[in-house]
Amino acid sequence: MILPIYIYGQPVLRKVAVDIPADYPNLQDFLQDMFETLTDSEGVGLAAPQVGRAIRVAVIDLDVLSEDLPEYKGFRRAYINPHIVETDDSETETMEEGCLSLPAIHEKVTRPTRIRVQWVDEHFQPHDEWIEGYLARVMQHEFDHLDGKMFIDRITPLRKQLIKSKLRALLQGRYRCGYKTKAAAKKG
Repeated sequence: MILPIYIYGQPVLRKVAVDIPADYPNLQDFLQDMFETLTDSEGVGLAAPQVGRAIRVAVIDLDVLSEDLPEYKGFRRAYINPHIVETDDSETETMEEGCLSLPAIHEKVTRPTRIRVQWVDEHFQPHDEWIEGYLARVMQHEFDHLDGKMFIDRITPLRKQLIKSKLRALLQGRYRCGYKTKAAAKKG
């Protein structure tokens, strides 16, 4: 089932998500719904708060990039209770990022190129790995959502000021995108 993606201004996007137990109800169905939603919206990553749940779950599908990045052929994974436990700040990279919850907004974000992550997979098997390159960037972006942050929190105050009208438009429900969404409640 394709779920609506929550747009900037929805309170769940600013909540810190909680770890879930192995017996979380209907987890496999929820993961399937998240992957379907991700595919439908043509994204590479999706965090549970973006579909209205403040739980520490994210899915990443980099197979769509495999023509340019062959190392990601068949890469499609779920991350449950993920936590970045260490960052290697010796090397950073600045790249443009976008977000399904911020349609039509793209900004340059600087992030470490190497991170250490702990998580469990969909079978609740634990993992503890150093991740590098583009996957590290996508993980940081998605896992920020689990901490109530968005990529616009990582841009300079000047850049944020320059996109203020775009953010206001999102808050007012004035945007277009090709996937199902749930806009913030209009005030006034």
